[in-house]
Amino acid sequence: MASTYRYLQRAAHESPVIFYSLVIGFTGPLMVMTVPPIRKSMGWKPAERVPTTFPLPNRARQPVSGYEDP
Repeated sequence: MASTYRYLQRAAHESPVIFYSLVIGFTGPLMVMTVPPIRKSMGWKPAERVPTTFPLPNRARQPVSGYEDP
């Protein structure tokens, strides 16, 4: 364990871009597992789904004749 810590410490000093890129990359899957339960415990509810169709009115449809609209 001590050698792993020393390697990470050396990597952070010698190549910080690669080190911090790996740190950020490893936190992504961890956040996938921890953030949704935390959001749910705070009362977050998902947004209502966006409708994909336009509702038709409950009346007889009149066909359009010519260029004018009824």
